[in-house]
Amino acid sequence: MATTEAHIDVHAHDDHHDDHHEQSFISKYIFSMDHKMIAKQYLITGIIWAIIGAALSAIFRLQLGFPEADLGWLRPILGKWISAEGALDPEFYLALVTMHGTIMVFFVLTAGLSGTFSNFLIPLQIGARDMASGFMNMLSYWFFFIASVIMLISLFIETGPASGGWVVYPPLSALPQAMSGSGLGMTMWLVAMVFFIASSLLGGINYVSTVINLRTKGMTFSRLPLTIWAFFLTAVIGILSFPVLFAAALLLVFDRSFGTSFYLSEIYIHGEALPNVGGSPILYQHLFWFLGHPEVYIVLLPALGITSEIIATNSRKPIFGYKAMIISMMGITFLSFIVWAHHMFVSGLNPFLGSIFMFLTLIIAVPSAVKVFNYLTTLWKGNIIFTPAMLFSIGLVSVFISGGITGIFLGNSAIDIQLHDTYFVVAHFHLVMGAASSFGLLAGVYHWFPKMFGRMMDTKLGYIHFWLTFIGIYSVFFPMHYIGIAGFPRRYYSFTNFDAFSGFTDLNMFISIAAIATFIGQFIFLFNFFYSIFRGRKAPANPWNSTTLEWTTPRVPGHGNWPGEIPKVYRWPYDYSKPGAEEDFIPQTVPFSQTMESNLPHENDEIALEKEMEAEEIVVVDANKH
Repeated sequence: MATTEAHIDVHAHDDHHDDHHEQSFISKYIFSMDHKMIAKQYLITGIIWAIIGAALSAIFRLQLGFPEADLGWLRPILGKWISAEGALDPEFYLALVTMHGTIMVFFVLTAGLSGTFSNFLIPLQIGARDMASGFMNMLSYWFFFIASVIMLISLFIETGPASGGWVVYPPLSALPQAMSGSGLGMTMWLVAMVFFIASSLLGGINYVSTVINLRTKGMTFSRLPLTIWAFFLTAVIGILSFPVLFAAALLLVFDRSFGTSFYLSEIYIHGEALPNVGGSPILYQHLFWFLGHPEVYIVLLPALGITSEIIATNSRKPIFGYKAMIISMMGITFLSFIVWAHHMFVSGLNPFLGSIFMFLTLIIAVPSAVKVFNYLTTLWKGNIIFTPAMLFSIGLVSVFISGGITGIFLGNSAIDIQLHDTYFVVAHFHLVMGAASSFGLLAGVYHWFPKMFGRMMDTKLGYIHFWLTFIGIYSVFFPMHYIGIAGFPRRYYSFTNFDAFSGFTDLNMFISIAAIATFIGQFIFLFNFFYSIFRGRKAPANPWNSTTLEWTTPRVPGHGNWPGEIPKVYRWPYDYSKPGAEEDFIPQTVPFSQTMESNLPHENDEIALEKEMEAEEIVVVDANKH
């Protein structure tokens, strides 16, 4: 496929590169149009949200693990939501669960992961000066920031934040008078999500446009790193599915504020009949989960793409099954849109229709299994370098397998009906979605930190961080499968009134202790991250001996990435440990004519194409001279 020559006007860029040093603090660090700075803005904001979201979970795990404990010491933070007896308010407990889910799914794992690495890596790895539209890119972050401010303020209002669960099902979310958390807090939740959706759409359109139009000379789709394929397909999913969530939220606003009945019918509150007739809360479920299931892959695909890159680099082997990996991601992208109703097996769904969605759900396990097989085969007999990024990537494969296997159980409607409202589901989606995506995010930070900030993170602290996190994640979520099979219901404030669950008191306490310890362990990463930005050891130009284009830029790239001409690409991104090669990696920018000793037969045929590229370059230069 033809690619755009984004590097022809070299002198124009050089002038722009010089202007970069004259930018004010505000234009350089706040209202920046440089994709690398915007990526850092997403990352720092995502880290702040991760701290808030994890802290909320630590609070409600205190309630679950120690239901009789005096939480009065939290009163300076939570105010009236802690009673005079030191107990957590039951309505606020539901608000904590709601905000934890919203923050982690959307603000951390969607914006923090995809916003950071799609922004940072797409131009660098495809050989572009910047995103297709720097202004749209800036707007995408600031819409996300506005959403963050509104959502954060909602935590402090008198009636409390939204408390209808992170899926905000009506009628609880559609009736402001239903409970305190259905009032202003829910309105602010909906407004924040509108800004968030606008941010995601602006970003997604930019990512797709950039990958299609701004690849450097020689960077065909068959030479794209798997990271770029993952970011590209993630953006496609977001563009197609987020507008449906916007529609769901808009109709919910109409029901709340304008007297419509899209989701409401025959509702009684305190014995009073409301006038709403003809609506259906199931409609909201269909709209929400049409985004909700693709959302799983919006947060998972970027993590899988990052893992592909890191595993190949640190195994010193070509990624196994490059084309199969691309096809499997395409399969996941397509299938993610036609399995949404497996979240609705207990909603009264027609059993025949349920069997169709069950069949489609089990099919989606096939491309996921292909990816796992290819990861394991790449690792097999590799010369593995255990960097912190590599450990988190292997950890991702582990939790992806664990969570994926339980997904096959839940994909079966007969089993899901029994397990749906239990902790088994909590364990499943936290492993396959939360933990796997978080591991991908952390792996990406450790791997590309030198390119982001020009310094190295501390490796020993990275090892400690990994093992605390890895052991902690399994300690939290593995026991949840057991108590879930035993019928332990999710979203309950307290279990002390149920004799059937009294035998799980100690296990529930263990889960809470593990969750809080894992949360505390993340401060090792925070210290390592922020300390290394200013005091870390200066990074070499290519610390991991990688083959991709981002490592051909200066140690800390300026706006425009390459000070001169953008390099041309001659080969795929995974030429590691080729027999006959002088080194165990060959960058994408090295022509096949310079590696005759290691070329495969079909690669020698590429030499003729190299000569054509060079001839075209000479023609372009001559034309510019004239």
